[in-house]
Amino acid sequence: MTKESHAHALLDKLETYLRNQKFGENPQELYEPITYILSLGGKRVRPLLSLLAYGMYEKSPETILSQASAVEVFHNFTLMHDDIMDNAPLRRGKKTVHEQWNNNVAILSGDVMLVRAYDFLLPTTPTLLPKVLGLFNETAAGVCEGQQMDMNFETREEVHEDEYITMIRLKTAVLLGYALQMGGILAGAPEEDCQKLYDFGVNVGVGFQLKDDLLDVYADQAKFGKQVGGDIISNKKTYLLIKALELATGEDQKSLEYWVSQESFDKTEKVRAVKEIYENLGIRQMAENKMNQFFAIGLEQLDSIHYKNESYFQELRQLTEDLIHREK
Repeated sequence: MTKESHAHALLDKLETYLRNQKFGENPQELYEPITYILSLGGKRVRPLLSLLAYGMYEKSPETILSQASAVEVFHNFTLMHDDIMDNAPLRRGKKTVHEQWNNNVAILSGDVMLVRAYDFLLPTTPTLLPKVLGLFNETAAGVCEGQQMDMNFETREEVHEDEYITMIRLKTAVLLGYALQMGGILAGAPEEDCQKLYDFGVNVGVGFQLKDDLLDVYADQAKFGKQVGGDIISNKKTYLLIKALELATGEDQKSLEYWVSQESFDKTEKVRAVKEIYENLGIRQMAENKMNQFFAIGLEQLDSIHYKNESYFQELRQLTEDLIHREK
């Protein structure tokens, strides 16, 4: 097979598999939102990670399409509920579920998605099922912990760097780690490799979130797809703002405190002013350095794995590199 063809073929099979799933029929209001949110697309990175990790050790990754779909269904369940908590009007350019229907429908549909995610894990070999389920439960609880921490940060004046890294590790990165680890477990990979797959996923996952923080401020508006500077406008406690609040002194400190405290302001002016403070403090370089540290650790863990199938390993590495260098 030519380079990257594994991933493309597996994505096609995954999309077909998800489209053909019957989550339920009645009441329609309960099940239609599930089909709706899954139809909005997305990169399907998490299930693809599971399939490629499996392919590094065993042939025919399509045999675990069900388990890979569990990760994607769970991920979309978290998005559905996160959108309610954030009062977000749009998801991937379309109305969010709670906007298209209402909050109560979105809560209940999300609940069913979580239940169905377990259904997708059931075809697992009986001897492996307890481990796969146990790690899934641990991951799911971690994601909820991370979301609660993120909400807590909204009302706190001071958040420390290590707390923020812990939050994004739980909210975002552990699910990437689980997706990879599960693929390895289902393929019968050595326990040491399964752990390295998990650690690789978690570290690059933290790096990806730091990349998102940077893109929100410094992305090319034409490529980004949403308003650049949205995090600055909303005072979201990203790595950049946390470091700026920690390091700012004198006029920079006064200016930053002013913009963070204002409830009515010109959005363009606020983004410009805060970016200038970031520039004065070298915040962009700090964030890039921190991000690259996590990427380097993750890739080192991936490269130390004793895989069987070179082509799947290379595609997993290429997928990671593509995500590291993305511009939106």
